[in-house]
Amino acid sequence: MKYLHTMIRVSDIDATLAFFDLLGLEELKRYDIEAGRFSLVFLAAPGDEDAQVELTYNWPPEDGSEPEVYGEGRNFGHLAYAVDDIYESCQRLMDGGITINRPPRDGRMAFVRSPDNISIELLQKGEPKPPAEPWSSMENIGEW
Repeated sequence: MKYLHTMIRVSDIDATLAFFDLLGLEELKRYDIEAGRFSLVFLAAPGDEDAQVELTYNWPPEDGSEPEVYGEGRNFGHLAYAVDDIYESCQRLMDGGITINRPPRDGRMAFVRSPDNISIELLQKGEPKPPAEPWSSMENIGEW
């Protein structure tokens, strides 16, 4: 048995791809399925292509109405990624307009949310970094 990927359903493919680009993931492959009116986009961290995230985007109906809303219900808690520098990663995300819901006050762990409210955990590779500002003083924002 081998892990293949985790699928998350997204409502705005462009916003979601921009989010995961800021996070550092790269697009590996994309399938646009005209007959089913959906796209599948597979992403992975550079050098770790075996651990993929599949974005599933259902195209809006031709009448222009919004795509079906699946809500926040899902059968997993979050996606988790180890990062080389948690402070740099969080700063890059903040600079890109992403809210840091659980800042890395401990130099080890942070949480953010994708445009579709998917919780993403960032963990410092190796030992935690020494506590540093502005992270040490930041409060939690929203849910993570």
